Amino acid sequence: MKSFKIATYNVNSIRSRLHIIGPWLVNHQPDVLCMQETKVDDGKFPGQAFTDLDYHITFRGSRQYNGVAVASREKPEDILYGLDDGGPADEDRLIVIRLGDTWILNTYVPQGRDRESEQFTYKLQWFDRLKELIRKKWRPDDRLVWCGDLNVAPDTIDVYDPKRLLGHVCFNPDVWAAYESICEWGFKDVFRKHHPQEPKQYTFFDYRVPHTLERGLGWRIDHILATAPLYADSRSCDIDLEPRRAEKPSDHTVLVAEFD
Repeated sequence: MKSFKIATYNVNSIRSRLHIIGPWLVNHQPDVLCMQETKVDDGKFPGQAFTDLDYHITFRGSRQYNGVAVASREKPEDILYGLDDGGPADEDRLIVIRLGDTWILNTYVPQGRDRESEQFTYKLQWFDRLKELIRKKWRPDDRLVWCGDLNVAPDTIDVYDPKRLLGHVCFNPDVWAAYESICEWGFKDVFRKHHPQEPKQYTFFDYRVPHTLERGLGWRIDHILATAPLYADSRSCDIDLEPRRAEKPSDHTVLVAEFD
């Protein structure tokens, strides 16, 4: 696969978001759409909504929680689900597909709940386990995209109030180190290539705070990263806020990148 467009979107219940996803696919025509937090058993996944739009759909989910899916114009030549190190496979958090010589790694990283909790320890371990999977299966000169809801805001400009939010499970030194350890293997942030040091660029706006979108109270925790060959070929990467402005939206919005 040569030139292509890829997007990532935490849908926060795919069946509740089809009224947004379908029109977005029609209007933007991405080659790949990675989705997270689909929140549906595989037997109830609304696959027909994607096949009707001429997309192949690959998914793993569980009732009420987690869930990942990838819609692709081309039929995947290889598919991998979950982590394979003997620990919890978490197939509803990780899908990999191969399209030609390009690999797409779609992840929904654990949020972590609270820094003193077992869930946060698991989050850090999950990053380490992901790093080992990547090291085992790919090289930094492979054409590999890592995208999804990574539940980390990497820099102070990636949250609306860094002083107050410092220490949150998605914004603290421990999670930064875990994330950077994977990036050091060979990933670069495609969005920051095209928007270096640009503030107030967010992909998540919390439901629980009134009018977060209008007030600019956001987080950049959804990402598209790429290895060097693809990073060099990236020509754009942008946040589309229209899905967040739609009726009955997800609390996240769409991030989309194009590669030559």
